[in-house]
Amino acid sequence: MTGLSAQIEGDLIALLDDWFSLPEVFDDALDSQIHAWYVSPPKVWPQKPYFSPSSLGSCPRELYLKAKGAKRDNFRRPPHQARQAKMGTLTGDMIQRELLFIEKHYERLTGNAPRFRFLRDEQGRPRFEEFAKANVKVTHNGETFYLSGAPDGIMEYITDDGEAIRVGLEIKSKASTAAKTSHYSMREPDASHRQQATAYARMFGCSYYVVLYLNLAKKGWFMSDEDYAKTPDLRAFCLRITDEDIAQVLDKPAYVTRCVREGTPPPLSLDDWTFNGFKTACALDLTDDEFAELIEVNHRAQHSNMSASKKRDYAAAIEFITETRKGTL
Repeated sequence: MTGLSAQIEGDLIALLDDWFSLPEVFDDALDSQIHAWYVSPPKVWPQKPYFSPSSLGSCPRELYLKAKGAKRDNFRRPPHQARQAKMGTLTGDMIQRELLFIEKHYERLTGNAPRFRFLRDEQGRPRFEEFAKANVKVTHNGETFYLSGAPDGIMEYITDDGEAIRVGLEIKSKASTAAKTSHYSMREPDASHRQQATAYARMFGCSYYVVLYLNLAKKGWFMSDEDYAKTPDLRAFCLRITDEDIAQVLDKPAYVTRCVREGTPPPLSLDDWTFNGFKTACALDLTDDEFAELIEVNHRAQHSNMSASKKRDYAAAIEFITETRKGTL
C-alpha cells in the first residue's frame, strides 16, 4: 500500500465516523433534489459484446453463455436472501446520500472542509449510479469488447498539498457476523471486489479506488472504544490501480470474447456455482464428457480436505446439473 492509499482510506473512515457521530442533519431540499435526479435519469444501454465490472469474478462458462444470449435463471429464492440483497443495495444508497450531506453541511458543523466530494456531470448530478453509467470500448489481447456499468461513486480527494486526486468508490455490505469486518478477519478486500474496482478504474480513469465495507451485523449497541477499534462496522481499502492490475483483470473478458467468437465454450467452474445466474443454461450446454469430468471433480473433492461448506456446494451443483439434464440426453 502506498502512503497516499493509506491516507485516503484513513481520511474516508475518519470523515464518515465523525459525520455519523454528529446529531442528525435534516435537509428536505437536498433530499428532494436527490429524488428529482432519479425521476428522469439518463438512459445508457450496454453495447455488445459487454462485461459488467461486477460480473468479472463469475464463472467463465456463465459469462460465455450470457454473451451468447442464453436465458437467465428466474428461480424463486429464500426470502431472507432477497432481503439481504436489498439491504446491500440500500447500504450503497445510504452512504451516497450521507456523502452528499457531508459536502453541503460538514464544514458548517465542524469548521473543517471535507476532503471528499463527488464529481458532477454536465447537469450537476453526482457521478454515481445512473449518472455515471457508461460503456467503454476496450481492446485487449487482440479482442474488442465493452466494459459497461454504473459505479458507486467517482470522487475527488484533496491531498495535504491541495492536489485534487480522482478516487473511485465501491460500496459493499456484510451481514453475517460483526467479526466479518474485524481487523483480524478482514485484511484486504475480497478478490472479486478488487477485480470490480480495477475494471471501474479502467473505465473512469482512476488511479485510486476505495472499496468500502459496511457491516450490518453489530457486536452490540454499547461498545467500548477498544471493542470498536478491534471490530469496526466500517472498513475501507484504497487500491492503487496500475496498468498491470488492469491488464490482469482484462485477461478474462478477452478470453471469454475469443471463446464466443470461436465457438469454443470455456470450462464450467464449480467454485463459482453458488452465484451463477445461468445455472440451467450451463447444465444443458455441457457435453457428456464435460459432465463426466465435473462428476469426477466432485468425487475427488468429497474425499479431500476441502472445507465442508465447499463440499456441499460442489455436491449441490452436481445434483442440480444431474436433475436438469434428465430427459434431455
